[in-house]
Amino acid sequence: MNSPHTLSHIVIAGGGTAGWVAAAALSRLTNNGETRITLVESEEIRTVGVGEATIPPIAMFLRLLGIDLSEFMRETQATIKLGIEFEGWLREGHRYIHPFGDYGRDINAVRFYQYWLKLRAFGKDVGEIEEYCLAAMAARHQRFAPPDPDPRTVQSSMAYAFHFDAALYAAYLRRYSEARGVRRVEGKIADVTLRSEDGYVSSLKLADGREIEGDLFIDCTGFRALLIGKAMGVPYVDWSHWLPMNSALAVQSERVADPLPYTRSTARPAGWQWTIPLQHRTGNGHVYCSDYMNDEDAGKILLASISGRPLTAPSQLRFTTGRRAEFWSRNVVALGLSSGFMEPLESTSIHFIQAGVTKLIALLPDKRFNPIERDTYNRLSIMQFEQTRDFLILHYKATERTGPFWDYVRNMDIPDTLAQKIELFRSNGRLFRFEDELFGEANWQSVLMGQGIMPERWDPMADALDVNVVAKQVQGIREAVRETALRLPTHQEFLTRFCAAPEPVD
Repeated sequence: MNSPHTLSHIVIAGGGTAGWVAAAALSRLTNNGETRITLVESEEIRTVGVGEATIPPIAMFLRLLGIDLSEFMRETQATIKLGIEFEGWLREGHRYIHPFGDYGRDINAVRFYQYWLKLRAFGKDVGEIEEYCLAAMAARHQRFAPPDPDPRTVQSSMAYAFHFDAALYAAYLRRYSEARGVRRVEGKIADVTLRSEDGYVSSLKLADGREIEGDLFIDCTGFRALLIGKAMGVPYVDWSHWLPMNSALAVQSERVADPLPYTRSTARPAGWQWTIPLQHRTGNGHVYCSDYMNDEDAGKILLASISGRPLTAPSQLRFTTGRRAEFWSRNVVALGLSSGFMEPLESTSIHFIQAGVTKLIALLPDKRFNPIERDTYNRLSIMQFEQTRDFLILHYKATERTGPFWDYVRNMDIPDTLAQKIELFRSNGRLFRFEDELFGEANWQSVLMGQGIMPERWDPMADALDVNVVAKQVQGIREAVRETALRLPTHQEFLTRFCAAPEPVD
């Protein structure tokens, strides 16, 4: 028997990806037999697809839910994502890949890239740093196989995520959640009722007069933020000074070739364009700052540079980058777009939903709502948002591109936390991961170097070994990574064999 203070009813306001990720996780991981879960959404309200590309933690999240990854890929028209290729971000004609997974293998407890820096300075033929990352080389050769469980093999270093249809993902999680007892209520939320004594939410009022009472409310109402913003009055912290993108156009196009196992991000005059290959189609989008480009020109750039016939008219999205001052206020927790918005440059939107709901489950309150749980949740969430903000700013700040927009971001002031990280790396190539930071050393190293920031020196600890001995080891790693990548099946062969999706029904 549970405590008399156990939550009786969790109410999720809004569906879409955020709502159904929350419902799936809560129904799987808080199944105590006494807590009901209800999700309220309206078919009349168009949901915003927060992303069709992801980062590696999603595989662990799906396994945590007990979901078979092959089935998931078939149901969502998914493909493999091994990283992001950035075209023209440093300068026109330049490209690099930010892959998943580590580079090389540490030697004598010294990071591999420190030896690469030293050998490069000594004039040794060490090639490009991406040649030492299996995900990067597999991406270049359009190949994939899951990681080998044997940690002694090169293939064990493979890391990956997915591209998928966000609408199909939400529908898949809806079926999963309803099978585990989640109740879905169709209806528009017209008002939010607060308790007079403490300002906590007592119920949601629907447009047809029904009321949905609950103990804990999760705000998945998107940019409208009906609970966290309008009812709780939690202000929005605007980060558009550092991340000035405020508009996006998205369009789906026909598949014209085998899907690439990576996302492509191409720099444009006032922003960038994404290409996300799925099994049945390609997702395309143009993210831009309307202060430097109008919607008509943005649409022309997008439609002129997609492959395949457009399947939809471009859809428009307006946003302000930033976050809520609090993610959890009283008995309301915000997930997804209601909690804040990071532009989709590094595919973090869906991850923040997953991270938010898993932190909530770890800190799940009872009806007494001890403030320590709320305060811990807010501290961890704010820290991760700010660390990710700095990582995104780096892509814009470190560039040689010119033009009104790029001149602004290249010369703008940046947070001290990012400035210190850049200078530490520029000095000796040193990087440190702080607490629950989403992006690790390999991620920062990849983008710093890719955006043209190279260390002036290597870490002195790399001087402990003879340069010729190290050169031989490094060359062996390079050859092993290349040979392993070329032995893998092609990405399309993997999809066809293990997770080919059925033809979509129009």
